[in-house]
Parts: sequence; structure tokens; C-alpha cells
Amino acid sequence: MDELKQQIKELIVSSLELEDIQPENIVDDEAIFGSGLGLDSIDALELGVALKKKFGVKFNAENADNKKHFASVNALAAYIAKEKGITA
Repeated sequence: MDELKQQIKELIVSSLELEDIQPENIVDDEAIFGSGLGLDSIDALELGVALKKKFGVKFNAENADNKKHFASVNALAAYIAKEKGITA
């Protein structure tokens, strides 16, 4: 699971072109949006597309659970692991 979290952090930095943030500086349970990394809804769309390309997971805009899935790196890793059948 640690490798998956690292891949997610690297994807966040590269896909959103966060020049002032290093993957290792992203805290696993820190909020990705709002007060955490300070990302916004446009970033969420871009990140969703990048996650779909890299991991093959889909996010439905109508799904109320999306906010929960995008809450933190830990939450994204748990969702991707569940969708892809990855065990810790």
C-alpha cells in the first residue's frame, strides 16, 4: 500500500504541476483539497482524469462518495486498492 500511496503522491504533483510541493512532503492523511494542499474543483477534475489513466479507476460525477474518496492520499489509496483488488 505504501508504494500505491507514493504513486498517488507523485501523480498529484506531476499531473497538477505543483512545482512548490514534493511528493514526500504530502502527508498521507492530510486533506488534499481546501486547507490541506489547497487544491480546488478544477484540480479535482484533472486529478480524476490522471487517476483514471494511470490506475484505470473511474469516478462518477454523480457519486456522492467522491468527496470521501478524494479526502486524502489514504482515502484515494483505499479506493484504488478496493477497485483494483489490491491487498495490503
